[in-house]
Amino acid sequence: MTDLQLADNHHIFVTCPWGIEGLLADELSALGAQVDKTTVAGVHASGSLEVAYRLCLWSRLANRVVLCLAREEGIEHPEQLQASAAAVAWEQHWRPGTTLAVDFHGQSAHIRHTRFGAQTVKDGVVDALRAAGGGRPDIDPKAPDLRLYAHLHRGRLTLGIDLSGDSLHKRGYRRELGHAPLKENLAAALLLRVDWPARAKAGEALVDPLCGSGTLLVEAALIAADVAPGLARERFGLHGWAGHDATLWAELKREAEARASIGRKRCKAPLFGFDQSPQAVAAAKANAMRAGIPALIDISGGAVAQLVRPAALNAETPGLIITNPPYGERIGELPELVPLYAAIGERSRRAFPGWTLALFTGNPDLGHRTGLRAVKQYAFKNGPLDCKLLLMPLPQADVDASPADSLASKPAHGEGDSAPRRSEGAQMFANRLEKNRKRLKKWLKQRGEPCYRLYDADMPEYALAIDVYGERVHVQEYAPPRSVNAAQAQRRLHDALQVIPEVLGVRPEHVYVKQRERQSGRAQYQKQAASGERFEVREGRARLWVNLRDYLDTGLFLDHRPVRRLLAELAPGTRFLNLFCYTATATVHAALGTEQQGGASDSVSVDLSNTYLEWARDNFALNRLDPSRHRVVRDDCLRWLETAGSQFDLIFMDPPTFSNSKKMAATLDIQRDHGRLVRLAMARLAPGGTLVFSNNQRKFVLDTDLAAEYAVEDISAKTFDPDFARRPDIHHVFMIRHREAA
Repeated sequence: MTDLQLADNHHIFVTCPWGIEGLLADELSALGAQVDKTTVAGVHASGSLEVAYRLCLWSRLANRVVLCLAREEGIEHPEQLQASAAAVAWEQHWRPGTTLAVDFHGQSAHIRHTRFGAQTVKDGVVDALRAAGGGRPDIDPKAPDLRLYAHLHRGRLTLGIDLSGDSLHKRGYRRELGHAPLKENLAAALLLRVDWPARAKAGEALVDPLCGSGTLLVEAALIAADVAPGLARERFGLHGWAGHDATLWAELKREAEARASIGRKRCKAPLFGFDQSPQAVAAAKANAMRAGIPALIDISGGAVAQLVRPAALNAETPGLIITNPPYGERIGELPELVPLYAAIGERSRRAFPGWTLALFTGNPDLGHRTGLRAVKQYAFKNGPLDCKLLLMPLPQADVDASPADSLASKPAHGEGDSAPRRSEGAQMFANRLEKNRKRLKKWLKQRGEPCYRLYDADMPEYALAIDVYGERVHVQEYAPPRSVNAAQAQRRLHDALQVIPEVLGVRPEHVYVKQRERQSGRAQYQKQAASGERFEVREGRARLWVNLRDYLDTGLFLDHRPVRRLLAELAPGTRFLNLFCYTATATVHAALGTEQQGGASDSVSVDLSNTYLEWARDNFALNRLDPSRHRVVRDDCLRWLETAGSQFDLIFMDPPTFSNSKKMAATLDIQRDHGRLVRLAMARLAPGGTLVFSNNQRKFVLDTDLAAEYAVEDISAKTFDPDFARRPDIHHVFMIRHREAA
């Protein structure tokens, strides 16, 4: 065991977020520490106790400051770990009556769990204290008086006192949190990376157009005003340490308070924050107040699309725009983010010519949507996410930098000079959407259909299916094959999401995007979100609920629209059965029938999913169908057919291509099993009745034996409206009847 506390020179280990070790090393040197080594976990340094205290108070980048007491090599077994911990003179560091906790990091071949490692170190500490005649400490893992640090990596054990206590990124001012806030020390690292201290000293301005809870603004103000980041914290880990020098700490605090008082008065860097959320604006103001710098920051409401130069800044004031917009970790978030990033670039260029835009994002391709070129890129991690800080100089051309300017007099997106620039591919895609709209215009006007397919991978490069639901748009991205570069596929998706709102005249938040991969079982019915966001659409006489966000499919299969019309025409006066009914849209059409003859006298709709049967009931209620005449049944359709005794005049059966649902007795493969399904359904079909059998197996071939047993008519070609004419294999539909007795 090596003693690392030598006279007034201590071994200090400072941890930090990934990617900022170099910045931290520079900071430690500036604060008086002698940097010995930089690792991915942090920085090893040496210095006096005053230096260690100064790091706790002044480091803007550190997570923890550890006063290392011992280091030993060759630690692999629990017994060795406990013995090493017991060899430290812990009685010099722990005061009787104070609580204790051990933070253990790392592992070995025989010590694989951090909780076990912490317990083993704690046992060694207790052994040492008992051997020295002390008592047994109480353990408080959440808020201990003294926190011990233990790190084991490749057999090397480091033990020490955590002088910081809670992580130093917790400055004490941030109680009000916005959406996905940056940690304070990561925000400070971004500011240091763009040389904000020098910019602030020169009087440059800073603007955050998406300030959220204001972390970037507060950290920028603390730097500009020379306020120690730890000044607002009430307690550090060093306060529970037996070796704590209270006089030294008080002197450093007084020095920091004096510097802060002077710095607030001398600060000449204007700081402005904007956010369209009133809650975020209130949170940012409250955080600035607790940080002691409310007068240094001007925070107000405002959307990025209305971003203009603040009236307090003259045209010559240089500055920095720095912001942390949403990244779009989930594909469904992208429709709103593509125009957001485009607006950041467009408004920054117009309102702040000659400035620098520093954009922190976990999605660099979205960063490119600003239309600006990054001259520098810095890699960081925001939690588990790989992120980049993009530095983009804004051109000098002064287009509309006047504070009085606003977008009220500007064309909307897609109009005039303010529209985001389109790539060549995006323009081709926009042209195709316009062409398809023109092709469908007459049919849509005649039919009055609000829900239709506008585009279905017409251009192989843009492998999307785009469905219009009134004023909303549902976009499904077909997962690209491995031969297609993933980054290129993402750029094309972003191209499409830029174009769709502009061409179709819909709001970006009304574009819903999902990725469709080859499905197994009932994956298309599995929940992807839980928004409960549904709305009503009309189809013929039917009113139907659709949900574009929560499931891969929407509750309404648009390609089956002609089939539902057919069922409505066949249904008047019949007993109707809907198998694999999903949300029972077909039942609604059959029950409503035609204006002249009415609909089915009664119906039964069968499915295994409680979720979709409840959706079916809601569809029935929306159309005022009598639940005593139109029933839903939860069951395996195969089992129900085998045990049902009723007969029906009209049966609709649209089974999945494949299902391995745990609720079913066996798997279902429609190509393999359709013969059995059809025969069971025909056993429930009354004389003179009709079975409409449909499926979506692209290469489906009907069993020839069925044609010999029954009167079968393939009507697939008649069941495609113009919006699905490009995909004649998307479904197959057959009308099947009993052969008349000779």
